[in-house]
Amino acid sequence: MECRDGPVPYRFSSPLHRGVLRSRYKRFLADVELENGQQIIAHCPNTGPMSGVCQVGAPVYLSHHPEPKRKLAYTWEMIQVDGVWVGINTSLPNRLVDWGLERGWFPQLAGFSRRQREVTCGKSKIDFLLTGDSGSAYLEVKNTTWAKGSRALFPDTVTTRGQKHLEDLIAVRQQGQRALLMYWINRADCTEFAPGEERDPRYARLFREALQVGVEMLPYRVEVSPTGIRPLGLAKIVV
Repeated sequence: MECRDGPVPYRFSSPLHRGVLRSRYKRFLADVELENGQQIIAHCPNTGPMSGVCQVGAPVYLSHHPEPKRKLAYTWEMIQVDGVWVGINTSLPNRLVDWGLERGWFPQLAGFSRRQREVTCGKSKIDFLLTGDSGSAYLEVKNTTWAKGSRALFPDTVTTRGQKHLEDLIAVRQQGQRALLMYWINRADCTEFAPGEERDPRYARLFREALQVGVEMLPYRVEVSPTGIRPLGLAKIVV
């Protein structure tokens, strides 16, 4: 399904609430001042360092979930950095990949009609096993918000879990199966992608090894806005 300007964008199911970030602490918590002056505690669905995007005083948008069973009614969804909205909800990319596969967001994955979530692969759980007329393929998804200029980087801290994912995808490819790693670039101002070597040198080495054996790297760009998310296609890989 496509619209005039490309694949149909994802729209948030209900309006988001604007505020200003006052602090982020204990990894999962953020103090936010809403537009009406109310001070609230929001869930921060990003356990990483959030390098360069956790700026106190910056505009943010939150989703509201007033279900009685939730401890916190608000979830922090995005922050504005240098005039660009950056998505910080790390649970959303996997859901959007699932959603986008049905709507033609990813031409590189057009031959797959079925998918299974959270499948065992070597020592890891991989996000998707795709099957269809193109055979089968393992697909792992990584969210990235760290940027230097127009270049997105991943990771922004040492990730032993990410290293294991690369090792297992390398093994899959060496066994003759198709293996893919999608880097979800959760901001529209990055046109290039590179491994974050200064934060995790081993991950960068494994990234290059994976490229050499044929693991397909898909650094996928999206434009984040308070109304939804629009696909922009692939960034250029710089190694």
